[in-house]
Amino acid sequence: MEKARPQWGNPLQFVFACISYAVGLGNVWRFPYLCQMYGGGSFLVPYIIMLILEGMPLLYLELAVGQRMRQGSIGAWRTISPYLSGVGVASVVASFFLSMYYNVINAWSFWYLFHSFQVVYFTALLPYCVLIIYLVRGLTLHGATNGLVYMFTPKVEQLANPKTWISAATQIFFSLGLGFGSLIAFASYNEPSNDCQKHAIVVSLINSSTSIFSSIVTFSIYGFKATFNYENCLSKVILLLTNSFDLEDGFLTASNLEPMKDYLASTYPSKYSEVFPHIRNCSLESELNTAVQGTGLAFIVYTEAIKNMEVSQLWSVLYFFMLLTLGIGSMLGNTAAILTPLTDSKVISRHLSREAISGLVCLISCGISMVFTMEAGNYWFDIFNDYAATLSLLLIVLVEIIAVCYVYGLRRFGSDLQAMTGHTLNWYWKAMWAGVSPLLIVSLFIFYLSDYILMGTLQYQAWDATQGKLVTKDYPSYALAVIWLLVASSTMCIPLVALGIFITHCLKKRGTAAVA
Repeated sequence: MEKARPQWGNPLQFVFACISYAVGLGNVWRFPYLCQMYGGGSFLVPYIIMLILEGMPLLYLELAVGQRMRQGSIGAWRTISPYLSGVGVASVVASFFLSMYYNVINAWSFWYLFHSFQVVYFTALLPYCVLIIYLVRGLTLHGATNGLVYMFTPKVEQLANPKTWISAATQIFFSLGLGFGSLIAFASYNEPSNDCQKHAIVVSLINSSTSIFSSIVTFSIYGFKATFNYENCLSKVILLLTNSFDLEDGFLTASNLEPMKDYLASTYPSKYSEVFPHIRNCSLESELNTAVQGTGLAFIVYTEAIKNMEVSQLWSVLYFFMLLTLGIGSMLGNTAAILTPLTDSKVISRHLSREAISGLVCLISCGISMVFTMEAGNYWFDIFNDYAATLSLLLIVLVEIIAVCYVYGLRRFGSDLQAMTGHTLNWYWKAMWAGVSPLLIVSLFIFYLSDYILMGTLQYQAWDATQGKLVTKDYPSYALAVIWLLVASSTMCIPLVALGIFITHCLKKRGTAAVA
């Protein structure tokens, strides 16, 4: 007899599993980085719109599919239609790519934690405890308000930038974990009567609130760092001018520096021209505008800010232990997205135990991901982080919506949900699933492709030692080949598996006709 499917001990356990998976490193470093990159408050507008029109509806869709079909991603979509099995395969591939490079961040957290470990015990709700502690500390830092003003002051011109909307949408997808199959895997262990609509709303709101909350913490510390750098710059300029022109100590201040520079330039032009090349242009706005890509915000900016605080080791331990906890929580969800479909497969589970499957997946992932620890590891890490699970997620989720609404049937799916939960599917979910969400995804595709065509080629930020700053470079041809391979290896699973099933069915029909 077939074994009964395991179930969550209670609904709260399921909700915490979803929150632990959804609330991860992306909330702490990816969201604040994007928020800074696209003009602070300007990014919050499309982000909240995408949350309402894409995030919550699609999270509910995936939870409902997993709970209704009670299988992993491959089995769930195969139940709707055998031709859709490739959607689940694509999700597994995307999760595998994510798992390969995501653990590198956990390794970095281990390294930083090891080098800062002192005083300390932590609770199960460590990330929120640490964020609250950091918020209290961050708000008391000199210059914290400069960071918060920057975060919540929108730059309206950014709302006309398609990249702002694309980044907001992909952040919602990435942060909630849509398209990876993890949510379907989690929901497949639910009781059929579980209220997945309520849980979708709760998880979405908690996840997005955490992103905004962590950004407040980040920007308060970022404001401190920017103010510290700005004032340090002013001090150096004041010291340089004071020594160069034999001025009295305290004569130059931050408030009178600019008019005094003009005065010195007009009064002592030759002397000032000699000193001028050494005078830095100090600007608080430019310090706040300095974008730090991806993990740099978590591992460089925070570290620079922490070292200027009192009892820096304590803050370092708290922060990097929190990052480690967030990373492990998300990795459990990513691993579940891979393992659940594999262990659900009768062909695989007939030959290998669950433990053997888990060991093989982890061993293969570990072996391949060693490339991220080599000298050029950060280069390849950025490629995987930017392209392994962005465009492919949009396509996977688009096919999921079409599969539920137009293959399985929205009316039929609504009847299933009513039978399971006792709630009628309201107009909001129907409108989002049937029209608004897929149209938005198609629009994002068009934005994405048009931006690529206009830009000519994909680019990345590289450190130029000769100039002492980040410069924009075009990806070489071999890197472009890897990028397109990453995108194609997951997305092409959808048509290729469908084609394979179609050919198999045709061959079976021919064989049956020949026997008859």
